[in-house]
Amino acid sequence: MVLRLGLIGHPISHSLSPWIHNEFLKIANIQGEYKLYHGKPEELSDVLKHLREIEIDGFNVTVPYKQTIMDYIDELDPEAEQLGAVNTVVNENGKWKGYSTDGEGYVRSIQRPFPQLLNRDTSILLLGAGGAARGIYRALMKEQLKQVDIANRSIEKAKLFLNMQLGNSKSAVLSYNEAEKQLMNYDLIIQTTSVGMKPAVDEQIISLENVKKDAVVSDIVYQPITTALHQEALSRGAKIHHGHAMLLYQAQLAFEKWTGIDIDAEHLVEKLENQLRGE
Repeated sequence: MVLRLGLIGHPISHSLSPWIHNEFLKIANIQGEYKLYHGKPEELSDVLKHLREIEIDGFNVTVPYKQTIMDYIDELDPEAEQLGAVNTVVNENGKWKGYSTDGEGYVRSIQRPFPQLLNRDTSILLLGAGGAARGIYRALMKEQLKQVDIANRSIEKAKLFLNMQLGNSKSAVLSYNEAEKQLMNYDLIIQTTSVGMKPAVDEQIISLENVKKDAVVSDIVYQPITTALHQEALSRGAKIHHGHAMLLYQAQLAFEKWTGIDIDAEHLVEKLENQLRGE
């Protein structure tokens, strides 16, 4: 039996998901295929009808359908329901169940290179308050950290995050200017917006002038692999965490939900980096 997997979104022609999941299939010694299913918004219903007809085992969902897909699936994981977004769908005996693996995928990706970073004394700053930030914030709040603050252009949008507070971690909402002045208070700074993505590679969301030495600066942008924010972080004695690691580990979690197999993805980080560099 061939495991049928795929990705829906628009546009998706340059997605690295097929490469990642075909590597996972090889490692797991599973016969399968992972295909791209393109669909403009007006074609989405037809694409999903086709996936039902071929009885696809599971698929990923990317922009612009992470919210729209919720109208087409049979059951929502409570986490995805809370976040209002789905990026992974599992066919469970003919019923489609929707999950979000972005947040937990991010946490896994940061814990591998920095296993001691997330603890009760850790203070974190999230830059941005979009969908990726929501998933990461919710996952971090399960880790019982000292502080997880959100900086955003729209303070009101960032305040909505406070409805997701779990456990004993504290949270505050800041403007970007306030965040710049208080950077020395944070052990981990996570940039969750598209600022600095190709082609605007010189753009930076904030200055890192006040960053603490040995803090970790994480940017979920992965094109370019090393962003302007990363470069400034290194120049100021901070450590960096790359966005393609999150891409890999959220895929690892999706694959685990489809197959029940926990792939050791660590040795693929460098291979994925080579793919991104076109090597």
